[in-house]
Amino acid sequence: MSKSKVLNLKDKINGNEMDLSLCNLTEVPVKELAAFPKATVLDLSCNNITSLPPEFCNLTHLIKVDLSKNQLTSLPEELGNLGNLQHLDLYNNKLSVLPVSVSQLRSLKWLDLKDNPLEPTLAKAAGDCLDEKQCKQCASKVLQHMRAIQEEVDRTREKRLLRERELEKKKEAKQREREAKEREARKREKAEEKEKRRKEYNAQMAAAAAQEQQKKRKEEKKKRNGPAADKKAVVESAPKPRRSLIGLLFKLLLLLLLGLAGAAAACQLTDLRKEAACVPINVAVDDSLSWARVQEGVVRQLVQNLSSMAKELLESTQASKN
Repeated sequence: MSKSKVLNLKDKINGNEMDLSLCNLTEVPVKELAAFPKATVLDLSCNNITSLPPEFCNLTHLIKVDLSKNQLTSLPEELGNLGNLQHLDLYNNKLSVLPVSVSQLRSLKWLDLKDNPLEPTLAKAAGDCLDEKQCKQCASKVLQHMRAIQEEVDRTREKRLLRERELEKKKEAKQREREAKEREARKREKAEEKEKRRKEYNAQMAAAAAQEQQKKRKEEKKKRNGPAADKKAVVESAPKPRRSLIGLLFKLLLLLLLGLAGAAAACQLTDLRKEAACVPINVAVDDSLSWARVQEGVVRQLVQNLSSMAKELLESTQASKN
């Protein structure tokens, strides 16, 4: 609406009544009407209004509203905010239902819903509205009807909220249960990991103790054996190839001696002693036996001398002790 039309609203007001009927309006000038709070009676009949904006319900100073003979197909849900509204004329529109908030219009005393395609239960509650008395009854019965609907809506909403709260509680319970299981699983994993580390630590300590014990045993054994152990260790540490060579030489010498002894025995004890090959061997054997008999006498004399010396030494020792 232009500014000129806003200014023209002053020409439409008479006392507390604002007459905008027959103005060919397609929408309600809510912003401009808000500038006239003293206009408690509003006539919007005989226009082409198809709907009311939600802001219309902020005009709480209105007491009487005439919207008859328009093209209204619905009313805003906020209509219940018009707490001072006592008279509402909706004759000859295209309404089938009313917003549930109509139940909050506690001051409503007069209502006309004739010539609207109302749904059956609402039409039955509204009645005919043929005179003043029936319009007052319409207001009372429609308020009762809408309050019953409001109560049903409230119960439905309460049930829905209750279900939602129960679902939320179940969801929270499942969430707590899941979190508890996760905490228990983490706790169990930590305990298992701790037990594993403890076993590893014990195994390491046991290995270290065994190693230390073995070391001590070696040291004690070394102390008990003393130099002999050191000598044995030196002998054992001698190069194996050298020891193997000495053994090989010893074996060869032994085989040579056995061979010579066998040859000497064959030349002395068999018919081969007359052979030319055995002559030098027999001579060597005879010489060896002669040398051995001579050495036997020397050895006997040496043993006698040593015995005499030992006896004299023993006697001198005993004499010195006395």
